[in-house]
Amino acid sequence: MHDRLVTMFGGGGFLGRYVAQDLLKAGFRIRIAERNPESAHFIKPMGGLGQTQFVAADITRPQTLARAVEGADAVINFVGILKGDFQKFHVEGARNLAEAAKAAGVADFVQISAIGAAADAASHYARSKAAGEDAVREILPQAIVMRPSVIFGPEDGFINRFAAIARLTPFIVPVMKPETKFQPVYVADVAQAVAKAIADPSAYRGKTFELGGPEQLSMRAINRFILDAIGKPDKEIVDVPDMVGSAIANMGFLPGAPISRDQWLSLQSDNVVSDSAEGFAALGITPRPLAAVADRWLVQYRNHGRFANKAASAA
Repeated sequence: MHDRLVTMFGGGGFLGRYVAQDLLKAGFRIRIAERNPESAHFIKPMGGLGQTQFVAADITRPQTLARAVEGADAVINFVGILKGDFQKFHVEGARNLAEAAKAAGVADFVQISAIGAAADAASHYARSKAAGEDAVREILPQAIVMRPSVIFGPEDGFINRFAAIARLTPFIVPVMKPETKFQPVYVADVAQAVAKAIADPSAYRGKTFELGGPEQLSMRAINRFILDAIGKPDKEIVDVPDMVGSAIANMGFLPGAPISRDQWLSLQSDNVVSDSAEGFAALGITPRPLAAVADRWLVQYRNHGRFANKAASAA
């Protein structure tokens, strides 16, 4: 395993850093490919001397990819955007990378997609994720596809965003599409799944895994959990009418808008593992619920931080 090299495109991102840590612990060598490699240099201390490499590459520029995949045993594509040109990054970029990997003779390829990816999905994001999977599989039929649900963790942009809103709003917390269900999944569990697929690819080639946490939670339930966790249980959750939510989403192109039109479309359907999908069980992994780990970082949103309980007792 010590001689195997894994190139990670977007490896310095939220999920990538956790996968990098797991692979380094397992003895792999990793090469982090980013448009700006310096932004990922924080990963270097996670490994031993010479265990981590960095290279400038951009999946939307095919001419930059050959050097990044040269000599790699496996490639992981973490690159994804929430706004912008989905076709360019999720579809054309994924195809560029798959073609480069095939030309370099890379044995294994892992495509990070998303639950809800489907050709007939309402949102452009979900449709582009499905098209990206297809583009990769056309070139590399044995590619492994990972479809996580909404990922949570200390650096996430989901739970932390709602926690920041919940802390700042004075008496109420407005929630759009409160009944939409999610299956939030812990970033370390998703990273373990990806690392396991890389460590034993022969068992997983050509398969698609949907990775959801052990609980299905509505948007309302997630916000209620956050309010309780940050010491704001008395705040009331107010449902935003769909007409108002849609109007806000129509202004999603403006700077600082809370939600884009495409994200609003995503909220029209549940983001949960489908009944027939293979998931964590097929990988021998037991995912952890939100309540088991979130308190470690949500403490920062309490009035007195990690000293909140002591302050309450003193009062």
